[in-house]
Amino acid sequence: MTHHLHIALWGVLPYLVLAVLAGGTAWRYRYDRFGFTTRSSQLHESRLLRIGGPLFHYALFLVAGGHVMGLLVPEWLTERLAVHEPLYHAVALTVGGTAGIAAVAGLAVLLYRRLRVPAVRRGTSRSDRLVHPLLALVLLAGLTATFSSSVSAHHPYDYRLGVSVWFRSLFTLDPDTAAMAHAPLVYQMHALLAMALFAAWPFSRLVHALTAPLGYLTRPYLVYRSRARTTPYRHPAAPLERRPPR
Repeated sequence: MTHHLHIALWGVLPYLVLAVLAGGTAWRYRYDRFGFTTRSSQLHESRLLRIGGPLFHYALFLVAGGHVMGLLVPEWLTERLAVHEPLYHAVALTVGGTAGIAAVAGLAVLLYRRLRVPAVRRGTSRSDRLVHPLLALVLLAGLTATFSSSVSAHHPYDYRLGVSVWFRSLFTLDPDTAAMAHAPLVYQMHALLAMALFAAWPFSRLVHALTAPLGYLTRPYLVYRSRARTTPYRHPAAPLERRPPR
């Protein structure tokens, strides 16, 4: 029973999530092309948004880059580049941990803003109520996995020999389910929460991350002209104001 569960979770579920992500994105683009937006609420409140928005997004870019390095780059390659394992883990803990804490802090500011500002709170959709807590859980589980593997002095877990092996095996269509089945529970929870987030991705505001403003490269310039302050604007059809004689 446990063996079949591992096959379902780590051998079948990732491909189902990928199918939902690709199919849902294509469906959203076909029937809701103008919905590829974050539904910006900057007009309602901008002070907290200026703090939480850049902090969350820039930190998330670093987190994503760390995952690409840790999951896709094998250990033998970094060893050949003279980046030995102690140095690699020290950099991953410092940079990845700092980026993860910054992402959580930025998300906390954005969630506080969404709860405290009435106009922003009224604009919260049903998908937001699902995605925001899910995103927070993914980040917290990732931070827990990062720090737990570093503070464990007796049996430190090397995810590059377990989780990374499983992740790369998905691309060869031969999932190494045993590599993920023997990973600590926090890594398994992090992976399951991440798959749930990607399955919900096409149906939420997160879908805007899959778009790029390429039209700006070919769009003609917009020319703005200011009105002369000495001549007040008057609609052509508006009658002249008649003043009584003195």
